[in-house]
Amino acid sequence: MGIDRRKFLKVAGCAALGIAGGAPAAMKGGISTALASSTKKSTHGGKRWAMVIDLRKCHKADGCQDCIDACHVTHNVPKFEDPKEEIKWIWKEEFGHAFHGQEHEYAKESLKHSPALLLCNHCDNPPCVKVCPTQATWKREEDGIVMMDWHRCIGCRYCVAACPYGSRSFNWRDPRPNIEDIHAEFPTRTRGVVEKCTFCEERLAKGQIPSCVEACKENAIVFGDLEDPNSEVRAILGENFTIRRKPELGTKPEVYYLV
Repeated sequence: MGIDRRKFLKVAGCAALGIAGGAPAAMKGGISTALASSTKKSTHGGKRWAMVIDLRKCHKADGCQDCIDACHVTHNVPKFEDPKEEIKWIWKEEFGHAFHGQEHEYAKESLKHSPALLLCNHCDNPPCVKVCPTQATWKREEDGIVMMDWHRCIGCRYCVAACPYGSRSFNWRDPRPNIEDIHAEFPTRTRGVVEKCTFCEERLAKGQIPSCVEACKENAIVFGDLEDPNSEVRAILGENFTIRRKPELGTKPEVYYLV
């Protein structure tokens, strides 16, 4: 059945305006509450969100997955048996592999082979944003969070190639049948789109802290505003030596580690 030419031009024009408009505004009926909240400023009033992960405390709870489980349940992250199809927002990887640029021959073997908690670094200079042709990923001006709009993602995977941290996952197939209990307050994704951690922006909009921070029993994850000199994050960074993943690339990652 043919499509009316006038209707076609109207739809095409609206789509073009959407692509040219930068960070997306909420659309009527077709956007979730969680995604709509991405246009709101956090009620915390943060100007530059950052995270500090204390690997010393993290290692005390050997085998603990509380932060990962909390994040993945909250955000409807599917579980695939095939590692090639794995979707991850936050995960653990061997320290020596995650921080190969920081490793030296005299480091403790226990540190080299211990797990490090990894996630999107919400870089100040994010290469993923620069390569996205549809502006499906962008950095929020008010607080620096690197956002995702799954409605705009066309699955080109340029951002996956550009990210030096492996922080983005691609849905090779429909993830929804592989979610045990769908969390109704957060949107599920579809086949052919990229996804990643968004610093729980939907929780920040409600005045809550990220789910991984809330779930950590060891208090190994601290989240706060870098622009606030009285924040816990600033206190930790001012009193301790921290490392970041691949800072030499100029991405300016905002996830810091105590080792």
